[in-house]
Amino acid sequence: MREVPAVRLSPFLRSFLRSEALSGILLLAAAVAAIALANSPFKDAYHHAAHLPIRFGTGALAVDATLAHAINDGLMALFFLVVGLEIKREFLTGELSGRGAAILPVASACGGAAVPAVIYAAFNAGTPAAHGWGIPMATDIAFAVGVLALLGRHVAPVFKVFLTAVAVVDDLIAVLVIAFFYTSGLDLRALAVVAAAFAILLALNRAGVRALAPYLLVGAVLWAAMARSGVHATIAGVLLAMAIPATGAETSPLRRLEHALHPWVAYGIMPVFALANAGVTIPPGQAGDMLASPIALGIALGLFFGKQVGIFGTAFVLGRLGIGALPGGARGRRSLWGVALLGGIGFTMSLFVSGLAFRVEEMTDVSKAAILAGSLISGLAGAAVLASVRAPVAGDEVAG
Repeated sequence: MREVPAVRLSPFLRSFLRSEALSGILLLAAAVAAIALANSPFKDAYHHAAHLPIRFGTGALAVDATLAHAINDGLMALFFLVVGLEIKREFLTGELSGRGAAILPVASACGGAAVPAVIYAAFNAGTPAAHGWGIPMATDIAFAVGVLALLGRHVAPVFKVFLTAVAVVDDLIAVLVIAFFYTSGLDLRALAVVAAAFAILLALNRAGVRALAPYLLVGAVLWAAMARSGVHATIAGVLLAMAIPATGAETSPLRRLEHALHPWVAYGIMPVFALANAGVTIPPGQAGDMLASPIALGIALGLFFGKQVGIFGTAFVLGRLGIGALPGGARGRRSLWGVALLGGIGFTMSLFVSGLAFRVEEMTDVSKAAILAGSLISGLAGAAVLASVRAPVAGDEVAG
């Protein structure tokens, strides 16, 4: 690959990476706690808590749910709102705002999403588990960035920017997959309310309304209608994000809302989601059987092999063709490989899609175990490869 100019991380991206690194540590602690609870004498209470009844809203927009649904459909709507804000910011003013800058991470993310899905399908085509092809497609930015933070100067800034951009595009792909492929029977009346609410949000944007309260109020109606529509309720968060005005740099409504919500999502909602969803009970002596099933092999191999082949292969080929630019030489290729391996840390989005894909508890447990195994192996392998680089790539000495 050809040489590129030195890259310096912007203050915003530096702050973003630090917050995601801490979020990754909290996610890990929550996941460990969930697994410990699910395999302890308190496992029945842990699993029972997910089914506690909860009611949202009143009247025609009332939604009856369980604690698990409140977390996965309610709190995670805020997670998807932040994801939507990050996607919009990156494409408007961030690392994906320029056509040339966006080609490499966008193409690499697409490759990194497609290859794992193909690997999963190869193991599960024609079976009841075939619907889980979307599980190994996503990258967990918090965990991946957490590993990068531990490696410090072993990773040149250009690769931190590259992984962040790939993860953002990955999130966009995951949102589209959820919206189009993981929906139930559609309620046309509820969808009409969704369309009307979204139209009002766009009208507020066009009218130059910069106060956040009107957007959030209409957004709440949008979420309630989406929850009844058959399209997953969290997509409401992304639609709301698309309507938030982004003009005005640091003072824009988008940036203000992102700054306000990001700590709550990164340090609260995501760890709560992990605590509620990562707990898989593994019967004594059956771990090997679980991980040897086609579901587990499709997910774990999709995350570990699929991600590195899709991301590294796409970036390497485009680099050879002169499309996009990352540092060349052996160290550059090794860093790219290490970052591609970190892309195999699926976790949050993979667990989320798993809950949508499977309704049978045994299948969900197997998929969770495979997500944890594939993510752990990918993280350890990526860290080992990046740690072996020893020094920043020439031309990218500036640390983040």
